Amino acid sequence: MAEHQQFYLLLGNLMSPDNTVRKQAEETYDNIPGQNKVTFLLQAVRDASATEEVKQMAAVLLRRLLSSSFEEVYPGLTLEMQTAIKTELLTSIQQETSPTILKKVCDIAAELSRNLIDDDGNNQWPEVLKFLFDSVNSDSVNLREAALHIFWNFPGIFGNQQQHYMEVIKRMLVQCMQDQANPQIRTLAARAAASFVLSNESNTALLKHFSDLLPGILQTVNESCYQSDDSVLKSLVEIADTAPKYLRPNLEATLQLCLKLCADISLTNMQRQLALEVIVTLSETAAAMLRKHTAIVAQSVPQMLAMMVDLEEDDEWSMADELEDDDFDSNAVAGESALDRIACGLGGKIILPMIKQHIMQMLQNTADWKYRHAGLMALSAIGEGCHQQMEAILNEIVSFVLLFCSDPHPRVRYAACNAIGQMATDFAPTFQKKFHDKVISALLQTMEDQSNPRVQAHAAAALINFTEDCPKSLLIPYLDSLVQHLHVIMVAKLQELIQKGTKLVLEQVVTSIASVADTAEEKFVPYYDLFMPSLKHIVENAVQKELRLLRGKTIECISLIGLAVGKEKFMPDASAVMQLLLKTQTDFNDLDDDDPQISYMISAWARMCKILGKEFQQYLPVVMGPLMKTASIKPEVALLDTQDMENISEDDGWEFVNLGDQQSFGIKTAGLEEKATACQMLVCYAKELKEGFVEYTEQVVKLMVPLLKFYFHDGVRVAAAESMPLLLECARVRGPEYLTQMWHFMCDALIKAIGTEPNSDVLSEIMHSFAKCIESMGDGCLNNEHFEELGGILKGKLEEHFKNQELRHAKRQDEDYDEQVEETLQDEDENDVYILTKVSDILHSVFSSYKEKVLPWFEQLLQLIVQLICPSRPWADRQWGLCIFDDVVEHCSPSSFKYAEYFLRPMLQSLCDSSPEVRQAAAYGMGIMAQYGGENYRPFCTEAIPLLVGVIQAADSHSKENINATENCISAVGKVMRFRSECVNVNEILPHWLGWLPLNEDKEEAVHTFDFLCDLIESNNPIVLGPDNANLPKIFLIIAEGVANESVKSEDACSKRLANVIRQVQVSAALWTQCVSTLNETQQKAVQDLLNAA
Repeated sequence: MAEHQQFYLLLGNLMSPDNTVRKQAEETYDNIPGQNKVTFLLQAVRDASATEEVKQMAAVLLRRLLSSSFEEVYPGLTLEMQTAIKTELLTSIQQETSPTILKKVCDIAAELSRNLIDDDGNNQWPEVLKFLFDSVNSDSVNLREAALHIFWNFPGIFGNQQQHYMEVIKRMLVQCMQDQANPQIRTLAARAAASFVLSNESNTALLKHFSDLLPGILQTVNESCYQSDDSVLKSLVEIADTAPKYLRPNLEATLQLCLKLCADISLTNMQRQLALEVIVTLSETAAAMLRKHTAIVAQSVPQMLAMMVDLEEDDEWSMADELEDDDFDSNAVAGESALDRIACGLGGKIILPMIKQHIMQMLQNTADWKYRHAGLMALSAIGEGCHQQMEAILNEIVSFVLLFCSDPHPRVRYAACNAIGQMATDFAPTFQKKFHDKVISALLQTMEDQSNPRVQAHAAAALINFTEDCPKSLLIPYLDSLVQHLHVIMVAKLQELIQKGTKLVLEQVVTSIASVADTAEEKFVPYYDLFMPSLKHIVENAVQKELRLLRGKTIECISLIGLAVGKEKFMPDASAVMQLLLKTQTDFNDLDDDDPQISYMISAWARMCKILGKEFQQYLPVVMGPLMKTASIKPEVALLDTQDMENISEDDGWEFVNLGDQQSFGIKTAGLEEKATACQMLVCYAKELKEGFVEYTEQVVKLMVPLLKFYFHDGVRVAAAESMPLLLECARVRGPEYLTQMWHFMCDALIKAIGTEPNSDVLSEIMHSFAKCIESMGDGCLNNEHFEELGGILKGKLEEHFKNQELRHAKRQDEDYDEQVEETLQDEDENDVYILTKVSDILHSVFSSYKEKVLPWFEQLLQLIVQLICPSRPWADRQWGLCIFDDVVEHCSPSSFKYAEYFLRPMLQSLCDSSPEVRQAAAYGMGIMAQYGGENYRPFCTEAIPLLVGVIQAADSHSKENINATENCISAVGKVMRFRSECVNVNEILPHWLGWLPLNEDKEEAVHTFDFLCDLIESNNPIVLGPDNANLPKIFLIIAEGVANESVKSEDACSKRLANVIRQVQVSAALWTQCVSTLNETQQKAVQDLLNAA
């Protein structure tokens, strides 16, 4: 017994408010062996003499133990002990009198059954199922409640018997939902029904079978809300999120109910927001289904707007110097967010007509500022979703909004700045091009509002949004006036900082200056000396904790100005600025992980690196320590179940992902953005400094490789992938052995990441980097295991590509299919094709490194690539399939001919395809065959010539969309004449070919044509030169135009040869004059440049 008393004492200490006592108790508890814990905890839960707190604590700990350490603890118990636990739990449920403890014991029973379902779906605890059936039919309300609670907590409890018991489950739920005498049973039954539906979300037949439970669930939602219980409403939100199709048969009723609850101001804000959340969530998860009920959606819009009017009067508002985070529970924020999401979900075609009149009325309400404020905030919120429709009437919107920059109420002026800033981002650069004069002057005027610093600051923020996306040429005329205004405000605010300690406006103005400099670039040079001394002064003196953000933003501003004005202007200050930055740097270890200065600092060094180039290397020893420290931040994570979740809220900086099965994954987000920035900056150093970064390659690669699996932040994984090929380049100076070691360290992880990466944008970056690495490392860089794994993964990607196309085809047959669904499907399609291009990149790198040796490996993919070029496939599939075969011919000939039966006919037919992209890939392939294919391809070169000529001579062959394909055809004809002259009548084709030159769009092919042209001229080809060199002026023009268009660059080998041709013409003064006279000024300059460079 003494042991028990000690254990109860320990449980008491685990709840102690005193940190030291609690920490010590946790250590003692952790050291008790798992099996003993089970015994002690179960006894405590069953002990009638123990206090309620001790029993509660024991129940929570026992559930956690089963949830997190089941495999370590339970199988090691004796069979008697296992049976005893099961029996004790069921007995406890029947005898327990305290409702709180009863709930917790039910949670333990649910947790145990969750873990006792084996891999085949057998429930190893059949007694619990019998107990459920007995209890749900019992006269005791407590037992009925317990049974429902267990089923709600673990709806999968029937395992593989579920189908067998389907009718029983349904009857049980219906019966409980109709229990008129006990509202708590009705509520629990509705939650259990929802939980069951959610756990079977993909079983369409089951959802259909259970659809007649929905009216009962909706009725309970309504009742429970008025009993101040929103748990069933929360279940409805989850259904809208995860199994929206379940609502389809009763969608009208569901929406009507939510609308009614949302409009009822006797309910709490939270309940009204949850009711609205159902409608908004459906606009995201089942937009097409919701678009059939526009009348109700139209009724929900005024509800959102009414919420947005729910603002507090606050006399201090204008002067607040610390921006509080928005109160996320407030109706105004919830209404605005709902509007933003529903506009994005349903699209502007539906939402804009519904809302336009309401917003206009609100803006015309002169009596109450809250309506004008809400109207402007609503305009900001719908910009992204209603983009196309608002763009058409942007003129009237902007003219109207600008009027409110001089509204009598400061919060309306603030909202007007907000709308301008948002539109400047949503409609860039159209917005800037059309409204620059009006907007800049309105914002500068609003920034003068000295008595309302918060409005000033927001006008400066809107100016930042405006200049970030403003084309440079538009901004230059306003530069003088902008700079003068910003300077005056900066000086005034610096004085205020010194006198009153206020900083809000200064923080924004400093960033506005940075943004103007960033856009103006070298045009900012004349204003450099106006700002730099003050900015350096802020960095030196703003050292107090509350000025951290100001100091960070000023550091950003200095480095952006430096980058804008360039090395020459910035150099005299560079060393002083670096010293200032490094001074912060030495105190860096004292900074908190979430100190805003960190990420500004890290980005500023990277800009300094861009400005100083190789000279930045000297600072690496000082900056790399903190940079690596930040890049190595490990976020706090936790696996929590629903019960734990109730004690943690998202505003402590935690974010949660629901993993289903009553479990959530939590991550503390502090430091994540900083980590991503730091990783991006390491990429920047490797790119800028190349071999100057070699000292750090080893520690950086050890950091980056594991980060390919850092699933908490996409940006971190992208940076990790981008860094790989760059680090190899940095390390090359260390010699092949070091390089190979580094590559071995990366290679496995990169291949695995291609196989497991869930996000398609990140995946394409990883694939791109992998391809670059292989090109960099060349033949021999992959071993057999690598090849085997890579082959399997690429095969999987191609199979997935075809499967996704089938799924999209099915969605096009769906009853909810409409034009907006089509837009989404087209986006998915583009995503898929982008991944296909990356598969092609990887194959290209493998073929170009390994040549013919790799063909046996390639054969596992062959049939899938052949499938891509079937005539029935979409054009992008055919284009990329042909590109892959082009690579096979280019790098693996003559062996490539053994696959000719698969691709030659499709390639020849594709020369006349209706899609220019397919024609281009096919024409390029024919040129490659002539150049690299070998003897076997000769007859096909002959066959291709008339087809190629036909494409070139077609009427619209030089239109914008066709020109690239046409130029590839011209180049291919040239290659056949050059490398396979026996396949074609050169004398007949050559005069035509000369007439088609030069190529202006496809620079790579242009070089091939100029090379061939040089061959022909140097061998004095009579057809090219013409009788008595009569064609020379024409050749002269072709060369001049090619150089003027940058189709020939000075580093190309043919540029020297072309210069020689021109020098030979110079010898004869008369000929020279005749040739030059046909050129315009640009072409004459181009010829001069060519002579000077070569």
